[in-house]
Amino acid sequence: MRRSWVIAVAAMAFAAGCGDGAGPAAAPSPSGARRLTVTSTAYADDGTVPRRYTCDGPDVSPPLAVTGVPARTSSLALLLRDSDAPHGTFTHWLVWDIDPHTSRLSAGEHPRAASEGRNDFGKTGYSGPCPPRGDPPHRYVLTVYAVDRRVSLAAGVSPTDLLKAISGHTLAVGTLTGRYGRG
Repeated sequence: MRRSWVIAVAAMAFAAGCGDGAGPAAAPSPSGARRLTVTSTAYADDGTVPRRYTCDGPDVSPPLAVTGVPARTSSLALLLRDSDAPHGTFTHWLVWDIDPHTSRLSAGEHPRAASEGRNDFGKTGYSGPCPPRGDPPHRYVLTVYAVDRRVSLAAGVSPTDLLKAISGHTLAVGTLTGRYGRG
């Protein structure tokens, strides 16, 4: 009996110390997380982001739709990041505490009663794709997280703060990737 108890304690200690290996800047990747479907009528997954949603146009957020949100979801969070930026990942939009019943956002719409953080342009809210001229098209990954709690964060938090706050509380994740280049 004592040997079984020692093995069980050792197994629990090992499991508690393992984690998912992700640092604070990595996206939460809970085991068993479901997939959300994130789409836009403006562009297909891995398609070209139209000029309207970039710094070369009116720079409004694209229309979005989210399906597959689990019933236990308390809020949604959203990150839009340029994974090809010259100096590392660049954040264009971060939003949290979006009502979990939100299934659509129109172009330029800010989620009601949600909080928006400061992007890497130093602005609160959405700032669209704007890669350096001459770079090959960059990939812009919009990730939506279904979270099992509301996230209480101060205005102006970083993406790292948001990802830390939802780590271990993510029920489902979905992405939509767009590409944009400026020639």
